[in-house]
Amino acid sequence: MELGLSGKVALVSAASKGLGRAIAEALAAEGASLAICARGEGALSATRDAIARATTAPVHAVAGDVSRLEDIQRIVRSTLDRFGRVDVLVTNAGGPPVGPFETHDWATWQRAVELTLRSAVEMTRAVLPGMRERHWGRVIHVTSLAVKQPIDGLMLSTSVRAAVTGFSRTLANEVASEGITVNTILPGFMNTERVVELNEAIAKREGISVPDVERRVLAQIPTRRIGEPSELASLAVFLASDRAAYITGQSIAVDGGWIRGVM
Repeated sequence: MELGLSGKVALVSAASKGLGRAIAEALAAEGASLAICARGEGALSATRDAIARATTAPVHAVAGDVSRLEDIQRIVRSTLDRFGRVDVLVTNAGGPPVGPFETHDWATWQRAVELTLRSAVEMTRAVLPGMRERHWGRVIHVTSLAVKQPIDGLMLSTSVRAAVTGFSRTLANEVASEGITVNTILPGFMNTERVVELNEAIAKREGISVPDVERRVLAQIPTRRIGEPSELASLAVFLASDRAAYITGQSIAVDGGWIRGVM
């Protein structure tokens, strides 16, 4: 299937590893020019070099912390200096701390808002004018399956990512007539460091072993396995493509059937 991404410019945040890296790799493989950012400069540079070797795509890397407005502005400015535009934006960020309500003071909530919600809002704000000028754009926010079915211990992530979902859904209506789509993708239990962290936290809280937690999680997933980052990336690439021009305002889970809701 021709996706029409050759020659497009994509910016992916938190792309040095995990889900962000998988999405970046998949976009580059489809012919997109790529800008990636993450906090760790060493890992980011290694990822840039690996993707460039594997795909021959031009890859631009900018180290920065997307919880800081000045870093977001610098990342976008550097991308525009290199490529002249951003056609596809994928916002992604590491998850906030796990734990029950009483373990999170307001300063922790504020950091979660800056990392997860403000990063999505400000990155979108920085690239949207150019998309409107060209009457074409794709905005994709990586959230979590917890926005549809909360998970114990993920109060911060559930709350703030739900806010990202509300922002995304409302913006989708505002820009739909201008050739711009806005969607969220909801990763389930994936083969990432974040899932390992969550399993360890559950094991500690309940006084059981990590393998016991892992077996319980698998029993809740109809496919009886966790997902691979590349499987989430396939959805992101499709939503970024010309083929997905009539899909907007949606929150789509990649979770092996874990969410039990009808809708």
